[in-house]
This record gives sequence, structure tokens and C-alpha cells, in this order.
Amino acid sequence: MSGSSSVDETQAIRVRYWASAKSAAGVDADHLPVDGPISLSEVLTRVVALHPGTRLADVLQVCSALLGDRPVTAEDPAEVMVPPGSSVEFLPPFAGG
Repeated sequence: MSGSSSVDETQAIRVRYWASAKSAAGVDADHLPVDGPISLSEVLTRVVALHPGTRLADVLQVCSALLGDRPVTAEDPAEVMVPPGSSVEFLPPFAGG
């Protein structure tokens, strides 16, 4: 995993990647240290910056996003606030779904 493994879980956001997003990132998850809530847009900016030279940005554009167990794909990423201790998951479209 990228990021510090010693990051206090309550002061980090866990980002998980599935299928082609995992392949593009080269890892299954990242931990983003935060001082407070950040927007989903900022999460996207930060995870893309963690994986320069990859196609992660392109893959994430077509992914569904979950904040915890709540789908947030239809919402404006600048308006979705992600608090410390949360999990964000990026799920690419699946064949037949």
C-alpha cells in the first residue's frame, strides 16, 4: 500500500481500488492522511498524484464511487465531504452489469 502504514486510521481516509482501477494504481488501496474532512474531488486529486505516469485518472473517470456503503457517483465530487476514518471505494464498470 502507498502512504504510511503507521497513519492513525481515524486521521486517514482509506481508498480502495477494484478491478481495472486496482490494475491502474498498481496497489489495492491507499491511505490518505488528513487533518479533517476533504471533498471527494480532493481525494481524486490526491490519489492520482500518488500514482504519476499511470492511467488511474482515466480509469477513475468511469468508476462508480462508494463512500462507506453509500453510492456517491451521481453527486458532485466537490460537494461530497469525506471525513477522516472513512473508506472510499472505486469500482469500474463490470461486464454484464
